[in-house]
Amino acid sequence: MSVSVMVVDDHPLWRDGVARDLAERGFEVVATAGDAASAVRIARAVRPDVVLMDLNLGETTGVEATTMITGALAGTRVLVLSASGEHSDVLEAVKAGASGYLVKSASAEELVEAVTRTAAGDAVFTAGLAGLVLGEYRRMAANPDEQDKPQLTERETEVLRLVAKGLTARQIATRLVISHRTVENHVQSTLRKLQLHNRVELARYAIEHGLDVEPEG
Repeated sequence: MSVSVMVVDDHPLWRDGVARDLAERGFEVVATAGDAASAVRIARAVRPDVVLMDLNLGETTGVEATTMITGALAGTRVLVLSASGEHSDVLEAVKAGASGYLVKSASAEELVEAVTRTAAGDAVFTAGLAGLVLGEYRRMAANPDEQDKPQLTERETEVLRLVAKGLTARQIATRLVISHRTVENHVQSTLRKLQLHNRVELARYAIEHGLDVEPEG
């Protein structure tokens, strides 16, 4: 049986090139998408075996899209294909439900093998990253209480710190050089993760956890 694949990337040339390479090697490319919202909607409709997911998708990240897809589609696996090899990006993707993580510098042969193995149920990582993920899971196993703590991204923590200082969404957007809508998305995501209801509770949480104080260094 051929493996059905969906390619998600915000760069059309890269997205089409990867889709073409996979199709030429016998994979059934059932769909492509250029942003997270489309990726989630289309994935639910076509139910691919593997979603090849970029992380940098604009307003909503590939991590968030991964969470939604893996939560909705038990039979679909997500393999991240990203330009970033940052440890924080890898761990966020895995915690969101990704089955593997490949950097874009991988060869076509490595990509074909990774997609095939991901469809078969293997966890596939670019060399050097598997040990990182294993080490993180060992650390979490040794500290089970930490697993219950909400995991905020660096940007969410940054926005939360500025909320605690009393800045408005527009002031935060100016300070971080991002859009007002992006700030609102981060605020809503943080509210959900912390199970809070409004900005007042959010500011109180930040102050109680010392996030209203600038970190040293």
